[in-house]
Amino acid sequence: MDLGIRDKVAIVAASSKGLGKAIALGLAEEGVRLTICSRGKESLGKTAEEIRSTTGAEVLAIQADVSKIEDITNIVAETIKRYSTVHILVNNAGGPPFGNLLDFSNDDWQKALELNLLSTINFTKEIIPYMRKQKWGRIINIASVAVKQPIDGLILSNTARAGVIGFAKTVSNEFARDNVLVNNVCPGRILTDRIIHLAQERTKRDNKTIEDVINSMEQDLPMGRIGKPEELANLVVFLASERASYVTGTTIQVDGGVVKGIF
Repeated sequence: MDLGIRDKVAIVAASSKGLGKAIALGLAEEGVRLTICSRGKESLGKTAEEIRSTTGAEVLAIQADVSKIEDITNIVAETIKRYSTVHILVNNAGGPPFGNLLDFSNDDWQKALELNLLSTINFTKEIIPYMRKQKWGRIINIASVAVKQPIDGLILSNTARAGVIGFAKTVSNEFARDNVLVNNVCPGRILTDRIIHLAQERTKRDNKTIEDVINSMEQDLPMGRIGKPEELANLVVFLASERASYVTGTTIQVDGGVVKGIF
């Protein structure tokens, strides 16, 4: 299927590894021109070169921290300088720490909101004018299944990412007539550094080996396995495409069936 996005321009946040990298690769394979960013300069450079060499895509790599509004402003400015516009925005960021309510200070809460909620708001505000002007835009927010089924021990993520969903639904209604479509994709257990980190934290809490924790994560999944980053990326690339032209305001999980609710 031709997804109709060759030569479109995409910004993919937190894209040097994990889900962001898989999404950037998926878009590059469709001929999309990319801006990728992350805090780690070395891993970012390696990912940029890998994408260029494997897909032939044009890639602009910018070291940045998406929790800082000045870094977001710079990413968008440099993207416009290189490509003249932005068609696709993938809001993505690492998750906040594992813990419960009384474990966290006010500063911890502020950092979590800056990382997972305010980064999405600030990126969206920066790129919406370009999308409205060209009457074409796709915004995909990477959230978590925690927005549908809160996860014990992830109170910061449960709270901040739920805010993303409310924001996205509101923005999707506001700009739908400009052909700017806004959707959320919610990873469940996908094999990334984040899952490994959570497993390591649970080894301390439950006094188990990491192999035991990973095995228990797989056992209560209906599909019996943890997902691969490219399995989530495939949905994101579709939602970023011309073929998703009547899909907006949705929140879709990619979770192997772990969420038990029907919505």
